Amino acid sequence: MRNADRSAPPPFFFTMRISLRRPRNLFLALLCLSCVLFLVPPVLLSNFPTDLSAARYAARKEFIGDFSGIVKNFSLGHPSDALTLKQETDGGVKEPTGIVYKERDYRDPVNSRNTTIHNTNLDEANGLQFGNGGGGERKQENANDSTGGKKPGPSNCTTAGEHNEGACPQPVTSNKIWQMEDQLIMAKAFLQFAPPSSNSHLVRELKQRIKEIERVLSQAKKDSDLSRSSLQKIKAMEVTLSKAEKSYPDCSAVASKLRAMTYNTEEQLRAQQKQASYFIQLAGRTLPKGLHCLSMRLTTEYFTMQPEERELLNRHDVQKPNLYHYAIFSDNILACTVVVNSTVSKSKEPEKIVFHVVTDSLNFPAMVMWFSLNPPGQATIQIQNLDDFKWLPASFSSMFKQPGVDDLRYTSALNHLRFYLPEIFPSLDKVLLLDHDVVVQRDLRGLWSINMKGKINGAVETCREGEAFNRLEMLVNFSDPVIASSFDAKACLWAFGMNMFDLKEWRRRGLSRIYHNWLQVGKRQQLWKAGSLPLGQLIFYNQTVPLDRWWHVLGFGHDSSISRREVDKAAVIHYDGNMKPWLEIAIDKYRGYWNKFLDYNNPYFQQCNIHT
Repeated sequence: MRNADRSAPPPFFFTMRISLRRPRNLFLALLCLSCVLFLVPPVLLSNFPTDLSAARYAARKEFIGDFSGIVKNFSLGHPSDALTLKQETDGGVKEPTGIVYKERDYRDPVNSRNTTIHNTNLDEANGLQFGNGGGGERKQENANDSTGGKKPGPSNCTTAGEHNEGACPQPVTSNKIWQMEDQLIMAKAFLQFAPPSSNSHLVRELKQRIKEIERVLSQAKKDSDLSRSSLQKIKAMEVTLSKAEKSYPDCSAVASKLRAMTYNTEEQLRAQQKQASYFIQLAGRTLPKGLHCLSMRLTTEYFTMQPEERELLNRHDVQKPNLYHYAIFSDNILACTVVVNSTVSKSKEPEKIVFHVVTDSLNFPAMVMWFSLNPPGQATIQIQNLDDFKWLPASFSSMFKQPGVDDLRYTSALNHLRFYLPEIFPSLDKVLLLDHDVVVQRDLRGLWSINMKGKINGAVETCREGEAFNRLEMLVNFSDPVIASSFDAKACLWAFGMNMFDLKEWRRRGLSRIYHNWLQVGKRQQLWKAGSLPLGQLIFYNQTVPLDRWWHVLGFGHDSSISRREVDKAAVIHYDGNMKPWLEIAIDKYRGYWNKFLDYNNPYFQQCNIHT
């Protein structure tokens, strides 16, 4: 009987064998078997302990949700959520729940593959391998994909003109950098809750992790810069933050602390921006050491010469109306040199050019000496001393100073000398005034043939149609009834820097007298901002003919967004602003347009350490 029981088949298979004798029973048996196979896996998997990582994810996500406007990506929804490949539970070491991708979540095959790798193992996502246990095989497989080995890349990564032989190149990302920055913010927020004298283990651990992350961020700018140890620090910080969350469960308190930190950071940023603006303005008003050295050396050589020899250096006094006359008012030797050299190099008739450089008595000897040693080719140059203009008021050098205004750009007598052009050049009918911070890129002879339409000043307007910027009300106080009744607040501003003046029409209209009248009014009350530009807008109001904007392109001393197309089309580029090309704070991308007109092999430049 025992042998019979041992040989008897199980009831289920016995029933199957009997039922197979008839087709109907055969169909029912197969259906029953398929149901058994379908229902068994869910029953077995229902006891699988995967709730730990999901619960931890939900808790962290809820904790961080209130700070989404402050912290960019910091939550366990970040790629770091899948860093932990194994979780400890009461039942031992278990694997995490796998990720099921639905059809509607389908993305680019390469990106999906990379995301899977990224979420599976942090080290492999950066091309690194920690330890063993199957990582070597996966790394080798990925290497074959990226080098065109056994597994070709997806066809949708092929670009025009290329044949995709392997996987697509990995894009440059900064996800890990952003994650570390967010970790740093959260760690500092938790640290704020500890008493000042606290030296607990958690406080010490937070401080240590903060130092580690800050050190990594100071050396890495993108994910590819991160080393193996850096990636380990992300994991260590993640563990420490989990401990801190358990120690400080009050989410509302953490949110308030983060808001306070944000406010303090914004206040510090505003203070730093204000300080940076002050330092830039200060640097813009200082004289570089090399330029001071150059001026001193040239002045010394000038005064070592005999008086007769000095007189021969500057005998040019050409005021023939049929020539192209350029006026430059400057105390900067390098700046004048660039203006002169660039103008001559672009001119088709340099022999007809006459430069009139007016400077102060301090820089006059150096300016004369420099251009006598470095003449402008076929062009003629005349250096004039401001102090030699005896017809100027005795207090001219100090009459433009205003209380609280220390910027020489606004108070310089050379800047206001432009309102005396008819007196400086009594024999000329037209003159082109150039600021010393411009570079000429085209032949400017066409400006002398422009129809001035009976106006006195030819200039480029700085406003745009439909925009409220660069209007007269920005420079002039229209609350004064005299100003309000005489000018249009919405009148478009024009620029100094490259201006064609009809001196004949200027004299006929008596604009010099109008200038002096407004100057006296401005002394009695503050009607406009400091500088010569606001006063010029009033003097030449309705007396300015707008030029094509490509004659004069501004912004090279403060705007780093000027396109290459604008640079190439411009006849004159203007370094208006604080970032002058001869200063170290100059915008690097524009410095080359200025440097190419200086010979840095000049012995004076080398002696004074003047270089690019």
